[in-house]
Amino acid sequence: MKKVGTKFFIAVLVIFLIGWMLKDTFTQSGIEDLKGGFKEIASYRNENNTGPVQRIYSVTVKDTTAAQLQAYGDLMPHTKYGNTKVYYFLEGKEAPTKLSPGDVNFDADFNQNCFALYEKSAMGNVGLLKWPFK
Repeated sequence: MKKVGTKFFIAVLVIFLIGWMLKDTFTQSGIEDLKGGFKEIASYRNENNTGPVQRIYSVTVKDTTAAQLQAYGDLMPHTKYGNTKVYYFLEGKEAPTKLSPGDVNFDADFNQNCFALYEKSAMGNVGLLKWPFK
C-alpha cells in the first residue's frame, strides 16, 4: 500500500511540474507587452557566422515618455562576442529603411530624428544613450 501512495505522489508532482513549465512557456512577456508602441522598420544581420555577428535595428516609438527602451533592447537577439544596436526614432519622423554594418549604420540625414541608441557589446555590456548624434 505504501508503494501506491509514493507512486501517486510522484505522478502528481510530475504533472504539477509539467504544468508549471507549460504556464511559464506560454505566458512570457514579449515586445508587444512593452509600453511605448514599438515598430521595427529595418534590420541588418551580417552573414558572418564564424566571427562577430552584427545586428542592427531601426525602430519607431509612439510614446517616448512611457517607452521601455532598455527592455526592448534586452529582448532583441544577441550573439556571444557579437554586437547588437537598436536605433530609436519617434513615430511620424523619417527613419532609415536600409541599414549597413560598421561605425556608420545609416545615412546621416536620419541622425537628427534618432532620439536613443541601445547597444549590447561583444562582452554583454549594455548601454542606452539618449540623443546619440547631438
